[in-house]
Amino acid sequence: MAVVPSETESSLNRNLPSLFYSDFLRNRFSAFHFSPSTFFSSLTSAFRSSRRRECLPLPLPSNYLDSSMNYSNASRVHAVLEDVLERVLTNMHRIQKNLQFWQSIAQKSDNRKAYFMVFERGPRAFIGETVKLLRGRAAQDSSLQNICQSASDYVNERVTVLSFLRCSLAIFLAQIYVEVDKVGEELITDPEHKLPSLLVTINELFSTLEASIGHLHAVRQSDSSVDGTYSIPLLFEKLPEINQDGSQWTDCEIRDAISSVYQNLDKLESYICSLVVKHRKPKNITQHWVHYACGAVGLSVCSLWLLRHSSLMGSSDLDNWIQEAKDSTVGFFTDHVEQPILSIRDELFETFRKRHQGIMDFEEVRLTSNSLHRMLLAFSEQTKGQKSPVNASDQEMLEIVMDRYEKELMHPIQNLLNGELARAMLIQVQKLKLDIETAMLELNQILRANEINFAVLAALPAFFISLLLIMLVRAWFKQDTKAEGRGRVARIQRRLLVVEVERRIMQHQIYVEQGLERDAHYMLGLILYSLDRLYSSVKRHAEASGEWQCLRQDIIDLARPGLQTSHKLAVTSRIIKVYDCLLPVLRPR
Repeated sequence: MAVVPSETESSLNRNLPSLFYSDFLRNRFSAFHFSPSTFFSSLTSAFRSSRRRECLPLPLPSNYLDSSMNYSNASRVHAVLEDVLERVLTNMHRIQKNLQFWQSIAQKSDNRKAYFMVFERGPRAFIGETVKLLRGRAAQDSSLQNICQSASDYVNERVTVLSFLRCSLAIFLAQIYVEVDKVGEELITDPEHKLPSLLVTINELFSTLEASIGHLHAVRQSDSSVDGTYSIPLLFEKLPEINQDGSQWTDCEIRDAISSVYQNLDKLESYICSLVVKHRKPKNITQHWVHYACGAVGLSVCSLWLLRHSSLMGSSDLDNWIQEAKDSTVGFFTDHVEQPILSIRDELFETFRKRHQGIMDFEEVRLTSNSLHRMLLAFSEQTKGQKSPVNASDQEMLEIVMDRYEKELMHPIQNLLNGELARAMLIQVQKLKLDIETAMLELNQILRANEINFAVLAALPAFFISLLLIMLVRAWFKQDTKAEGRGRVARIQRRLLVVEVERRIMQHQIYVEQGLERDAHYMLGLILYSLDRLYSSVKRHAEASGEWQCLRQDIIDLARPGLQTSHKLAVTSRIIKVYDCLLPVLRPR
């Protein structure tokens, strides 16, 4: 017997699909809901998981992981310290690239700043600044001076914000590096107490960084020219108050502390990304949009001109030009590439193929020479009346013939009929024949050699064009403007990094002697950043030359906070003089 459903159940069954799909759509919409912090966090997390850059090593003993009693906790803390170092250095590099651009703009003249404000910030800024300039002209105001002043304010604000961010991150990086260097040995001997203490210290340093960046947020909230830049303050996760006195932690508490560090790193990276995006330098296409626009206009005019001469408009000019260009290219290739190469190939192979024929030519010359030798030998024996020696040369026997010939010429008619005059003349004809054949053989060799030379000369234009193309392609592939490259400019950049490290080491020592702790930490953070860039730029080249182990140890020594300044300066001097990847390229004179 079937059970009839009630009205409530039937209505519920009818609404069940709609409720299911409404929940499904609500969940999908919430999943696609855009949040800047979530977006940047997911973006940086995906990038970090796909590619992790090897950065400056931690100031830990080389046998830290092997000597640690609790390998799992030690490896986790080592991994989180490497992540903190790598991500802070990456953010500093992102800030540094944009800061260098704005500093270069700030050092230029007011007219150059005004040009940047009008022509190098995109079409929208061009239209806006042009409207302001025209309004100022109409109001008889110093509109150009106002543009220069707004350009200075625009650039100075970005320099100030990015410099403050770099300073805050450099101090944070230096404090963490000093703390790790301080407890490095103790992490091996007493890991149960030092690991929690180190995590607590990192949490306190995050709080200090939050207060420092919060000061920027409070100062720049009112007079910022960038909309929405300082609307969201930076708030880090805090460790629970319990068990922060350095006592032994459980594995769960260590995992929670490490998770808190990663959450703070994600928040820091999201905040830095949002600030850098608002204060970043314009893209290359934005800076040169005027050139690109002129190029687009020129390309459009050229396209219209080509369209006018194409077959679409009933003209055969374009087809004729293409055919002429094709014929010229084919003719050049045939005359200066194909034919010379084929001629050289044929001449070379013909030389090898006709080597036996050449031997027959030499054989003919040899037969003529042997015939002449026998004729001279017979004439000499008959003239002297005695047998000639076996080793008698043709020249000696030819002298006998010439002496007899001179005597016979005294009575030419009589000796022509009854003497040896005719025989002596035939021997001289045979000698002339031998000389002619020898000369023809040498001439044939000279002509063959000249044919190859002429073919090579015909191929020289194509050779020089190919060489030029190869040089252009090589220069395009070998773009060594950065320190990681292989050319002369890259070597200069790497040497400048060492000079920058040396200068900052001396400045750090001055701050230490003056008792300026914050400035000393700031300069130490910049030293670590420069050493990280040097570490990344020389690694591949030093590995190829077999210098990497020694150079790596020297870079690690330069990063040690406790090493004396004099020793660090000696290391920088050795680095720039000894290692091949940092030596200057000598130009040939």
